[in-house]
Amino acid sequence: MQKIWHQITENLIPVFRRRLSGVDALPQLAVLGLLSGLITGGVILAFRLAIEWPLEHFLPGEGFESFEELNLLTRALLPLAGALGLGWMFHRLATHDRKVGIVHVMERLNYHQGYISVRSAIVQFISGVATVVSGQSAGREGPAVHLGAAFSSLMGQWMRLPNNSIRTLVACGCAAAISASFNTPISGVLFSMEVVMMEYTIAGFTPIILAAVSAAIVTQAVYGTEPAFSVPALTMNSLLEVPWILVIAVSIGIAAALFIHLVDAMGKHNHRPVLLRITIAGVLMMPFAVLVPETMGIGYDTVNETINGQLGFWLLLGVGIAKLVITSLSIGLGMPSGVIGPTLFMGATLGGAMGLVGAQIMPEHASSVGFYAMLGMGAMMGAVLQAPLAALMALMELTRNPNIILPGMLIITTSSLVTSEAFRKKSLFLTILKNQGLSYQNSPVIQALRRVSVGAIMDRGILRTERHLSVEEARKVLKSEPKWLLVEGSNGPTALLPAVDLARYLEDTEKLVAAEEIVPPESIDLMDIPANRRDVAPVQYQATLEEALNEFESTNAEALYVQRHVAPMIQRVYGVVLKSDIESYYQYRRS
Repeated sequence: MQKIWHQITENLIPVFRRRLSGVDALPQLAVLGLLSGLITGGVILAFRLAIEWPLEHFLPGEGFESFEELNLLTRALLPLAGALGLGWMFHRLATHDRKVGIVHVMERLNYHQGYISVRSAIVQFISGVATVVSGQSAGREGPAVHLGAAFSSLMGQWMRLPNNSIRTLVACGCAAAISASFNTPISGVLFSMEVVMMEYTIAGFTPIILAAVSAAIVTQAVYGTEPAFSVPALTMNSLLEVPWILVIAVSIGIAAALFIHLVDAMGKHNHRPVLLRITIAGVLMMPFAVLVPETMGIGYDTVNETINGQLGFWLLLGVGIAKLVITSLSIGLGMPSGVIGPTLFMGATLGGAMGLVGAQIMPEHASSVGFYAMLGMGAMMGAVLQAPLAALMALMELTRNPNIILPGMLIITTSSLVTSEAFRKKSLFLTILKNQGLSYQNSPVIQALRRVSVGAIMDRGILRTERHLSVEEARKVLKSEPKWLLVEGSNGPTALLPAVDLARYLEDTEKLVAAEEIVPPESIDLMDIPANRRDVAPVQYQATLEEALNEFESTNAEALYVQRHVAPMIQRVYGVVLKSDIESYYQYRRS
């Protein structure tokens, strides 16, 4: 058994890693996608259990969302106590350990090649559970995406995979988390690529789809095959409703822009102490919890009631506006709340309220309140996240009704355009990143360089050699016919020179010795002979081509030698990369 494991670690895993360094390693990526989905599915099950179990035992009534049945004092104090606990926890953490949620995943992808720490996952798990259990206006999908991305990233780090495949694993974890949370695998795939990765690739689709499917199977084994909401048969009664749908789209677009604006405005205070900001968020939640208890927690019970037409106009309008205000203020102040669930809540209630108005205007033609609630959910999600395709697929998967596609396309694209063009708002996540002084690089060139590891294009024809060689040692070095010689210094490699330059020097020296013009040299100094030497710098084997280019710029090196830790204090060199190699590769792939 030990012999078999040794063969796997010594032979199969290195080959697996090497294949993953390229952009076309579909079989290997497919395996990773399946593993990511299974792991993420299990993590999301644990996360949901950690939320639902205490609420089912603590809250009166049935289910785990009946915050409305708590007495007034408990409703007021619960969010404050939760905010104080969360604020104290975040106050004790270092600044970089406080970052959680989808924005943090995007930051790690853009600046750290998708590397997410165990500590980050633990903080997200605890804070994600605490926000919902303490009755904050929160969703569980944002934390779930972070957890899926984190555990998928950790799997890649444990396997020491190239960074380009770790990025793909993070995307797989995001898709699997959405799929497992809503039982919507297609929208999970599109959410991952449209919102988090902000790119579509053929090679990326296969592993991400497999991750979404396998995660959905894991959660369906426990929670069944029904989607997150109980949706009746919905259809548009008449084409005469189209103008009213456009009116609702504009209204939802304005509401989404207001939501993003409030988050942005409150985010200007992120230089204040985190304990103070989260405590203020808890204090602000208190009157909402007392007066509009539907805003507490995830609120999917209210969404279901809205879809089934059980709530009146003023209640729908009131809880929709209240949810928008308190959620935006809380998230802007730093409360680690998920945002996807609240956007669905806001869209459902505001859309349902507008549907009731439409029913009064044209009672003979208007569709059901649930129809407009579902359209509102898709419109608000698409506008806030600026992800119309993911929102449309979520709408279709949640309703399982193809009749909603046409009006869904109309309302989602219109509301997204109103938010982005009329009010010049970017997606909520990009807005928060900008507030933190960060950006998201997603140009085609950067995306192409991130998909490939240096291991895919490095030249392996190298030989490490000492600086000073005898003539015999030099001939022995050339016998293996290397293309490059990596000259060792006192603190590692110092220069790279073509082996042909050493061969030419030996040939010229032999001619001069034969002509008795010089005496045979006792030793050869590779840093002194005529040669096209290049200054070198190290780059890790896992690095992407984007990281390699950044290394060229920061070190002014003319070549990078690709190395990897094989044992403590021991680095093994696998090849070399020139800047021209990266440029040639990109030009070739683009053509």
